[in-house]
Amino acid sequence: MCDTLVAVGDATADGSVILAKNSDRQPNEAHVLTHSPHARHTMGDTVQCTYIEVPQVPETYEVVLSKPFWIWGCEMGANECGVAIGNEAVFTKEPYDKEPGLIGMDMARLALERCDTARKALDLIVDLLETYGQGGNCGFRHKEYYHNAFVIADPSEAWVLETAGSYWVAERVQGVRTISNGLTVGGEGDLASQGVVDHALEKGWCKSRDEFHFARCYSDRLYTRLDGCRPRQRRSTELLQARYGQVDVLTMMDALRDHGPEAIDDPTWNPGKGLTMDSLCVHASMGPLRPSQTTGSMVAHLAPDLQTFWLTGTAAPCTSIFKPAHLGGDGLPATGPEPTGVYDPDSLWWSHERLHRRVIRDYGTRLSLYREQREILEASFVVEAEELRTKLRAVSKAERASQLSAFARSCFDRAGDATARWTKAVSAAPVRKRPPILFSLAWDILNRQAKFER
Repeated sequence: MCDTLVAVGDATADGSVILAKNSDRQPNEAHVLTHSPHARHTMGDTVQCTYIEVPQVPETYEVVLSKPFWIWGCEMGANECGVAIGNEAVFTKEPYDKEPGLIGMDMARLALERCDTARKALDLIVDLLETYGQGGNCGFRHKEYYHNAFVIADPSEAWVLETAGSYWVAERVQGVRTISNGLTVGGEGDLASQGVVDHALEKGWCKSRDEFHFARCYSDRLYTRLDGCRPRQRRSTELLQARYGQVDVLTMMDALRDHGPEAIDDPTWNPGKGLTMDSLCVHASMGPLRPSQTTGSMVAHLAPDLQTFWLTGTAAPCTSIFKPAHLGGDGLPATGPEPTGVYDPDSLWWSHERLHRRVIRDYGTRLSLYREQREILEASFVVEAEELRTKLRAVSKAERASQLSAFARSCFDRAGDATARWTKAVSAAPVRKRPPILFSLAWDILNRQAKFER
């Protein structure tokens, strides 16, 4: 399950557009950060998506992506034009196509590679939906089928696009907006597919056109309730509304780390509490209602003059460090071998799991050993990024690219060194307050499956 947040215009401190996303996936489903350069293609070329091939276009944009290692598409990403997209599962009354096809994550990547504005990206996803439909397994160890919702943004605007089978609606964002695995758009939104109201009337989901409400009519109420999307969306909206006019990058990072109001200033809180996925930062546990873990996070600061993409490349943002990336330079800093579902200490994602999985054995005690240091380090990255943004306005394109790449490498290196120090400190700390037994058993099983060395 996932949460995507966006703030536009007068909701942000600097008037920019800021998009944030947590990707919640199966706990050993490693996320990978990938970079693809701007490219030209030959007439007749095709591109292999997760399951099917689609015709390639003459030219594709440079992109940075955060994605499950085994999937071609992305949970979230951005391109050189400043378009950023977050994709989410939604559960609807329309039947799911279980045959291999185009999945929502593929649509998100195709839109990033091919579109230079948010509106064009929305139109392309709609075209892909109408041409290919949406279908195929989206789960790693356990098969999962669902429909998709998207938040699509650029430096001037943002859109929410929600789908149910071949039907869809879209709404232009005003102020702040969040989605969390449930349909949210009322009425027909600002844009809608042909027949979306007539289909609901034929099915008896509403009695008149005036009564039509996309989310109420098309939602699968049982799955939508069980996935905890309503409390998560309420919480994310509250967090952004509380900072309206002052939302910035750090606001979004804090929101993605949120465990709910009951966890604030409670040193005894631990991620083993609760039965459902009702917090933005999700920690998997035993049972069918909390099978997912936040496996990757992104905050995209879409300022008109320079877009900065803050990526964890690791699970559990509450234990992670957001690091900056820019496009137009040397791509991403080195992150080690591409991770899989099996422990590899040399990969960025799994090297952080050494820290994360030791922290959750005694969350309150162990996170407190480095949380303040992490906040200071991360805030320094943000300050340095803003100082560099001002400085680069007066330099050449080549010098700009060089300095941005050097800055990103420096931040990734400092984050790596800090993670190594914190892992040693956490590992040496005695466990004083263990989490509930079912939570511990769940992670024992997950560790064995991944051949993870505790």
